[in-house]
Amino acid sequence: MGKVTGFLEVDRQDRKYRPASDRTRSYKEFIIPLPEQTLRDQASRCMDCGIPFCHDQKGLKGCPVDNQIPDWNNLVYDGDWRAASDNLHSTNNFPEFTGRICPAPCEASCTLNLIDSPVTIKSIECAIVDKAWENGWIEPQVPVHKTGKKIAVIGAGPAGMAAAQQLARAGHDVHIYEKTQKIGGLMRYGIPDFKMEKTHIDRRAVQMAAEGVVFHLGVHVGKDLAIDALVDQHDAVILSGGAENPRDLPIEGRDLEGVHFAMEFLPQQNRRVSEEPQDAVPILAGGKHVVVIGGGDTGSDCIGTSIRQGALSVTQLEIMPTPPDRENKLLTWPNWPLKMRTSSSQEEGAGREFSVMTQRFEGANDQVKALHCIRVDEKFQPVAGSEFVLRADLALLAMGFVSPTIEGMIADLGVELDARQNVLADTTAYKTSHDKVWTAGDMRRGQSLVVWAIREGRHCAHAVDKALMGKSALAV
Repeated sequence: MGKVTGFLEVDRQDRKYRPASDRTRSYKEFIIPLPEQTLRDQASRCMDCGIPFCHDQKGLKGCPVDNQIPDWNNLVYDGDWRAASDNLHSTNNFPEFTGRICPAPCEASCTLNLIDSPVTIKSIECAIVDKAWENGWIEPQVPVHKTGKKIAVIGAGPAGMAAAQQLARAGHDVHIYEKTQKIGGLMRYGIPDFKMEKTHIDRRAVQMAAEGVVFHLGVHVGKDLAIDALVDQHDAVILSGGAENPRDLPIEGRDLEGVHFAMEFLPQQNRRVSEEPQDAVPILAGGKHVVVIGGGDTGSDCIGTSIRQGALSVTQLEIMPTPPDRENKLLTWPNWPLKMRTSSSQEEGAGREFSVMTQRFEGANDQVKALHCIRVDEKFQPVAGSEFVLRADLALLAMGFVSPTIEGMIADLGVELDARQNVLADTTAYKTSHDKVWTAGDMRRGQSLVVWAIREGRHCAHAVDKALMGKSALAV
């Protein structure tokens, strides 16, 4: 490493947020970037630790895309930002996405996390790619030779985007089919703009188009276009449509007005921000008491959006017990630990309740008015006498996703499914039971992170390229 004593001399310093009173007035990103010299100092903290668990060590992965973190940290410390960008992009097609919305398992596995002071990997990654865009270092990589092979990618989320970009760079004719009007998947329509503005996706779309990717937007395969016809017209088809079936809450009063899935609520606001037309009845939190059921990232996104819309109160419920403030390092490191985490949206003014089971919604005139709850013990059994009622003018169900949508494309194709109703394929060939069809991302692995989707898209592209050409030079 460039400064072997950096971790002894420099304290951890990370990006900060604009004050909540300021940032909740808009849907703009609110993270304050670190100055260049501070970033170089932070990069100097990366240790010559021998086994970089942040990167990869026999399956103990901090970073699913195998970012060569020690290498580009060293380049940043030396001030060679362009080389750092080249290194970063060699494993990750879209580091501006992961640098903003990835939970950073790399930092959890950093050796310095043993003393709760990991290298600020995520902030450095984001700074590298932002500087690369600012300086014009990111350009289309147009293939010199074309293979004559034609590939369809169905679903333009991060897995489909990564697969399409890799295959286009290999010289194939790549066509992306996306049912919405813009690419990005849940990054576009699920993750709020205050976490990642959509201009980051837009400029990647421009780059991909220049590389030869053809976008077919507003085309719902299995509904507007038969999947069999698409298979017949292409040498290979990749299914990357995500896991869109939300987990429901089948309790009394579920059918009342004002009870919605998170993914009915969040896309509407994203479309408002981008001034994209929409036909659905507006779901708005302004002037309402909001209850968010589900303690994960999607629930936090509902909180931040509700607060910005002017909710009177927001309460988040989680059936799991309150996690510990700190993990037991000797038991968990370098794996992702279970511990108390507070998101930026939760900091903005949400109440949080753990070990809570919902019993029934109460309403008047077909409109939800309250939610009846009870506390549960460590075995998730109701605790007698612990019942309570929350006022709820709007209830948002953010309990995760159970599988891809089977009706339509997947059912028509007839591919085999796994026990969780995901499209069945392994992590080597990514091949479905159909001889011309591959799959990647949440549609194959189930609900997961953007960084895992990018990894699977890259690996699937390598597998498809190898199957079509007999070999592949695509990096994974």
